[in-house]
Amino acid sequence: MISEMDASITSDEGQALVGLAIALAIGLLFGLERGWHGQLDRDTEWPAGVRTFGLIGLLGGVAGLFAGALGPGVFGLMFLAVVAVVIAAYLVDARATGHTGITSLVAALLAFVLATLAVLGHRTTAASAAVVATLLLGFKPQLHAWVAKLDRDELQATLKLLVISIVLLPVLPDRGLGPLAALNPYQLWWMVVLIAGISYLGYFAVRIAGPRKGVVATSLLAGLASSTALTLQMARLARDGRTGDVDLLAAGVLMANVTLFPRILVIVAAVRPTLVVALLPALLLMALVTALPGLVLWWRRGSGSEGAAVRVDNPLSLGLALRFGILLAAVMLLARLAAEAFGDAGVLVLAVVSGIADLNAITLSIAEMGDAAVATSVAVLAIVAATTANALFKTTACTLIGGLRLGLRVGVPLVGAGLAGLALIWLWGSDAARLTAPLARFVTGLVGGGGG
Repeated sequence: MISEMDASITSDEGQALVGLAIALAIGLLFGLERGWHGQLDRDTEWPAGVRTFGLIGLLGGVAGLFAGALGPGVFGLMFLAVVAVVIAAYLVDARATGHTGITSLVAALLAFVLATLAVLGHRTTAASAAVVATLLLGFKPQLHAWVAKLDRDELQATLKLLVISIVLLPVLPDRGLGPLAALNPYQLWWMVVLIAGISYLGYFAVRIAGPRKGVVATSLLAGLASSTALTLQMARLARDGRTGDVDLLAAGVLMANVTLFPRILVIVAAVRPTLVVALLPALLLMALVTALPGLVLWWRRGSGSEGAAVRVDNPLSLGLALRFGILLAAVMLLARLAAEAFGDAGVLVLAVVSGIADLNAITLSIAEMGDAAVATSVAVLAIVAATTANALFKTTACTLIGGLRLGLRVGVPLVGAGLAGLALIWLWGSDAARLTAPLARFVTGLVGGGGG
């Protein structure tokens, strides 16, 4: 008889006791934070502390047991009763103290619901939600300070990012459309969200760090938003003579472009993880060749100097995101058509041409095509070639806008990094010669055809 009772406790009541223990812990967690906060400001906080919240959590657990045994209607009635008691206590406190905040009231109701959820079997979900809610309650001063600093453009950018990621993305069809089924609307828009999110984080990184925390630090952060925009900004500063220190401006350009390489790895890892290992040696070498001259120029200028402020104007432009999506769709379609018509050579030519305009689009397109359409060795060579073409474009822009001194200080490391990456691919294995041979025949055929 005793053994049967033990078995019954272990299988049935034991689970109920564990659920009630978690429910009590959830209430105590809320009560700990609310009680500590109430000690700091007794006159403005609803007077409910550890004991009250602990009892609310335990009551929520009991409601879960009743709901499991008698049906969900019992939970509804108990929840309404708790709501009535909490509101009554809130009104009495508001009349006595004049405090009208409802944070503690909502926290009490949330503690009750999460406690019920824990007893009904969703223990991990309930506990995780309780921890997150307690963190939100505890970081009140920091959150209020952050919101106070948020301007209109930043708020709108946040809402736009939420719209394109949470509202639009889930409703897009996840299948190939168009010629060769090359365009998958869901994957295409997911890539737009990825690039927009990286730029958004880069903007706020500069915003938090401040534009005058040092050219190296802020250029690295601003490069996440747009290395091209920062390059053109520095070139305009050199042209307008706002700072006579070309070395410092060149250091900022180089540091911003260092972010290209981890950015490429993040993009590739999100779309085609198997390509990351193959790309890593070349990108590490290219990052090193770009970063070292930038650090030398910065050191020569003087590490303590602030120099020109780095500015990132727009946290997220929906128009730019849409234009990037159109560009990405065009590049993806052209990449598939080039692969079908000209094979590896067509992909390499497209990579070089597209890399001049937008490195993100061609990187995403090549990564998305997969091993079946583009071999890993071809993909690595194409991405490095596109990066080299992008470096040539930025060198030309710096020279034409900022002058020859800036162009040389920027161009030698940037182009040198691209050539170093291509050389490493050439020396890494015998596939390089096989890959570049069709490209050479393709170009020779174009020239020969044009001459004929």
